[in-house]
Amino acid sequence: MKRRDFVRALAAAAVIPAGLHARGQAAPHGHHGHQHGAHQQGALCETLYASPRDAMQSPRETLAFLPAMYTGTGIDKPDYLAVVDVDPQSATYSRVVARLEMPHTGDELHHFGWNACSSCHGEAGKSRRYLVLPGLTSGRIHIVDVQDPRQPRLHKVIEGDEIARRVNLSTPHTVHCLADGKIMISMLGDAQGNAPGGFLLLNEQFDILGRWEKSNAGMQFNYDFWYQPRHNMMVSSQWAAPRTVRPGFKLDDVQAGKYGQALHFWDWQKRELLQTVDLGPEGLIPLEVRWHHNPDSTHGFVGAALSSSIWHCYRADGRWQAEKVVQADPVEIEGWPFPVPGLTTDLVLSLDDRWLYLSNWLHGDLRQYDVSDPSRPKLTGQVWLGGLQDKGPQVRGKPLTGGPQMLQLSLDGRRLYVTNSLFSSWDNQFYPEIARQGSHMLQLDCDTEQGGLTLNDKFFVDFGREPNGPSRAHEIRFPGGDCTSDIWI
Repeated sequence: MKRRDFVRALAAAAVIPAGLHARGQAAPHGHHGHQHGAHQQGALCETLYASPRDAMQSPRETLAFLPAMYTGTGIDKPDYLAVVDVDPQSATYSRVVARLEMPHTGDELHHFGWNACSSCHGEAGKSRRYLVLPGLTSGRIHIVDVQDPRQPRLHKVIEGDEIARRVNLSTPHTVHCLADGKIMISMLGDAQGNAPGGFLLLNEQFDILGRWEKSNAGMQFNYDFWYQPRHNMMVSSQWAAPRTVRPGFKLDDVQAGKYGQALHFWDWQKRELLQTVDLGPEGLIPLEVRWHHNPDSTHGFVGAALSSSIWHCYRADGRWQAEKVVQADPVEIEGWPFPVPGLTTDLVLSLDDRWLYLSNWLHGDLRQYDVSDPSRPKLTGQVWLGGLQDKGPQVRGKPLTGGPQMLQLSLDGRRLYVTNSLFSSWDNQFYPEIARQGSHMLQLDCDTEQGGLTLNDKFFVDFGREPNGPSRAHEIRFPGGDCTSDIWI
C-alpha cells in the first residue's frame, strides 16, 4: 500500500462503526530504608523503590537502553540493544556508547522490560539486573545481563518455537515482572499467529512456567497490560492478530473487525476475565495502558491509536468504566483530499500521576496534559516533531523523519525522551524514509510546575549513522527504572 493510500485508509477507518496471588502490601509511602544503588556510569543500578515518591527523588538517569532494528530495512544484520549516554556532563553525551547484537536476524525487537521492578521491593536479593527483550516477529525472548550497563551481555535466549510448542503462544509484546519475581509477557497470538493470544509466565531463572490466564475465553485480541493488586485487577488492551498486522495495514481488515476496540478487566488473583468494556468506533485499536502509579488508585488511561483518542478508565458502582477525555481531530493537510487522523500511538504518565504525555505519529505533535482531574485533562504543552504537517524543526541541520512515537519520562518527570519508529511494515508503508535514513532519539524538557515542553537542541541521537547502516529505534528504558515499567503493590 502506498503512503497516500495508507493515510486514506486510516482516515476512513476512524469513522467505521464497528493463578498468581499478589505478595502482600508494599512498604509504606515515605519509607527510605532502601538503597539507592549505584548510578555511576558503568555500575549496576539495583534500585527498587518503596514508593513513587522515592523514585522521583532518585539520582538522574545517565544511560538509556533501547532496541535498534534492521528488520524491514533491507540490511541483513541482527537487531541490537543500544546503550545511549544521556548524562549532559559526559564527554559522550547524546551518543550510542555500546551495542549488543542479537544472535539472529529478523527478530523485530520492540517492547521490553525488567526481571525486577519496584513491585519486588523488599524481596531479598532482587535487583534490576536483567532485561527481557522479545522479538515481536521471531517470537524469541532474549535475556540480557546489564550488571555493567555499558557492557551488556546476552545471558539466555528462549526460542519462539519452544514457546509455541509448549504453550501455543507467539508474538511477545509487553514485559512486566511480578511481585514474587516471576515475569509475565503479553503474547499477541497463538502458534499460528491467530488471535487472541494470552500471557506467558517465566520463572526467576527465565524458564517457561506456562500461561498466566486460566482461560482466554471472551478475549478477542491482546496487546498491553497493567496490574493493580490492591484492587485485584489487571487490565489488557487490544491490537490485532499477528497475521493481520505483520503484512501492513489494510482498511479491509478494520471493516472486517480484525482490529480491537475493547479493554479486558481481569480478576488478578483468580486469573479470570471479569469484564470487557467496548470503546466503540471512537476507541479503535486501544494500545498503551498507563495506570496511576499510586497503588491505591482505581484510575488509568488508555490510548486508542486509530481513533486518536485517550480514554480515562475508573471503577464506579463495582464496575470498570471508560470515558473519552481527549480527541485529536483529523486535520486538513495541503495535497490530501481528506482530513488526516493523528494516530495516537504512545502515552506516558508521570510518577506523581499529574502529567500525561501523548504522541500523534501522523500529525507530528507531542502533547502534555495536566490530568490532576483525570476526567478533565488540560492541554499545557505541545511541540511539533515532524509528521505529515512537516512542522518539526531541523535538529543539528537534519530534518526530522517520521513523527514522534515511543515516549519515556525520567523518574523525576523533567525530561521526556522520544523515538520515531512504530512497526517495520507500518513504517515502510507510511514513512519509508525511516528505513533509508534511520531513526532518531530526541529529548524535551518538561515544566512540571506550570506545564510546558521545550526541545533540548543539545540532544540528538542519529541512528542513521550506525556502523552497520541506518537502523530504527523504539522503546526506551533506564537502568534505574522508568515510568512505564515500575509497578507498586
